[in-house]
Amino acid sequence: MNLRTAEEGKEYIIRQIETDDEELDAFLFSLGCYSGEPITVISHLKGGCVVSIKDGRYNIDNQLAEAIIV
Repeated sequence: MNLRTAEEGKEYIIRQIETDDEELDAFLFSLGCYSGEPITVISHLKGGCVVSIKDGRYNIDNQLAEAIIV
């Protein structure tokens, strides 16, 4: 399941990041978004979703939400 289909308010563990873009991988890693880390979907928006990673909240678009497998 990816973050786009994840339930709001429930904590998930990131299993993998499905992207071929090394810059995007590095960016997500800098946010603390990598395999084994907990992530929570705060809310779903029209163009993406708001997630909580570690102590931060981030708004990510649908394409990125689909690349994060939980």
